[in-house]
Amino acid sequence: MKKIKAYLKESYNELVHKVTWPSWAQLQSSAVVVMVGSVILSLIVLAMDLLFRNGMQVIYELLY
Repeated sequence: MKKIKAYLKESYNELVHKVTWPSWAQLQSSAVVVMVGSVILSLIVLAMDLLFRNGMQVIYELLY
């Protein structure tokens, strides 16, 4: 039980005194970067899906 208590104390001490948390402005700018990246990635996946679907339609029309 002492080990668990020591672990919790050390974890709390590290989180409160040693970790540098981002400011609100940094957090917002990081969130915007993540959202823009997500939109770009989703558009790339959409384009790949449409190309694959259209390519498969052409192949199926040639075969059947």
